[in-house]
Amino acid sequence: MRLIRRSFVATCVAAAAAAAAMPALAQSKEVKIGYALAINSHYGAAAQAWADSVEKSTSNAFKFKQFPASALGGERELIEGLQLGTVEAVIVSTGALSNFVPDVGVVDIPFLFRDTAHARAVLDGAFGQDLLGKFHKRGLIALAWGEQGFRHLTNNKHAVQNVADLKGLKIRVTENPVHITAFRTLGASPTPMSWPEVIGALQQGTIDGQENPISVLSSAKLWQVQKHLTLSAHVYAPVALIVSPSFWGSLNDAQKAAFTQGAKSGAMASRAFVDAVEKKGVEEAKSHGMQVVEKVDQAAFRKALEPAYKQYATKFGQKTLDAISNTK
Repeated sequence: MRLIRRSFVATCVAAAAAAAAMPALAQSKEVKIGYALAINSHYGAAAQAWADSVEKSTSNAFKFKQFPASALGGERELIEGLQLGTVEAVIVSTGALSNFVPDVGVVDIPFLFRDTAHARAVLDGAFGQDLLGKFHKRGLIALAWGEQGFRHLTNNKHAVQNVADLKGLKIRVTENPVHITAFRTLGASPTPMSWPEVIGALQQGTIDGQENPISVLSSAKLWQVQKHLTLSAHVYAPVALIVSPSFWGSLNDAQKAAFTQGAKSGAMASRAFVDAVEKKGVEEAKSHGMQVVEKVDQAAFRKALEPAYKQYATKFGQKTLDAISNTK
């Protein structure tokens, strides 16, 4: 019996020594990624494509954990989380970004972009890539431009067909000086508000309406709390795919390349999602009872916005606005 016991102990010791000598299996590093909308949104599509690309190209050295629907806070909190290093990656609109990277505000100027193709050409070109580079000085690492689509107006008061119809309407806007100036100039009462508060405010009548792309209208089912939709296409809305500087600094060059390529894949996924939802989202809104104004006189809106355009030119430079407008 003693011989058997000694043999058993010796075997265990040998096995433990062998296990200690083997290299430890590498564990995936968790990447927390936060965004404002539901997982079945263009944000979710971007996050999943980003995760799939990185996990595949790094042989699962990283594992993304998604926090959709503002689970980590509104967009301002997400951006601050990047700066503090409490979250590794986010997908956020330019609404809150202008408070951190003021130069980003230029893309929020109403009617600056002719159409989606024009907007994508600007953001994928030298101007857009240079703009991404300006994030670094603000404690952020921006890797790619994704998309929400053109913003449209919804409200519960009445159909908005012209500038006069906006007078006095309490419209939720992002915490963005460019948006606030635009709606104030048009005669509305812009109310800056974080997205997690919007649905409740619409239900309670604290605000009359809001403005967002069809992609947001669909994913948030805004027809449940809004009666009227105006296809104003007043502002093109990109999103930025960003990582925290502290996390970025922990990556080697190959991993940085993987995250950059992954972000670009995420950006393309968001655009594909928007392209698909734009085709069906308006019909879906109609099927749920929303009254839709199909078109507005954009020239009349531009005319009304002339005082705001003067402010934008002073702030961002007329040459910059012209360069964007003239991009083919």
